[in-house]
Amino acid sequence: MTEREGVVESKGEPLTLLGDEVKVGSKAAEFEVVGNDMKPVRLSDFRGKAVVLSAVPSLDTPTCDIETRRFNQEAAGLGWNVVILTVSRDLPFAQKRWCGAAGVDRVITASDYREGAFGRAYGVFIKEWALLARTVFVIDKEGMVRYVQSVKDVSTEPDYEPVLEAVRAAARQ
Repeated sequence: MTEREGVVESKGEPLTLLGDEVKVGSKAAEFEVVGNDMKPVRLSDFRGKAVVLSAVPSLDTPTCDIETRRFNQEAAGLGWNVVILTVSRDLPFAQKRWCGAAGVDRVITASDYREGAFGRAYGVFIKEWALLARTVFVIDKEGMVRYVQSVKDVSTEPDYEPVLEAVRAAARQ
């Protein structure tokens, strides 16, 4: 398994990511995570739609909370052919509780709690914490990666505007 150091950090402390870097222009890898209803969620479930794939450490942290609520708000203006999927290693039960308490109803949350296979396949599994690094991918309707934003300090929010621009462009294709 590839180890990548120095890509992300937490408040100045470097972290190690497991897995290869996903690059713009590559085919998005199929994955299976677990939905809040304990059923499988796969990338292929959203074929024909543009996907904002947001990997976060934990919904129960302030920054992940803010980010997911923001994407939930933005989802209303993105149209029927865009899906926002947030993946963390939180248990599905915790994700369901969090969504209910936060009023998040447009973002789909799913868990990579079992083996962290999604995190490794997308190169965002933090070795030291066994959590996911804050990274946003935009995948077009054909399953191609059109945008990647790896947030250097996992305790900070992503830059939303380039993500939204990329998903709007992917949805038009």
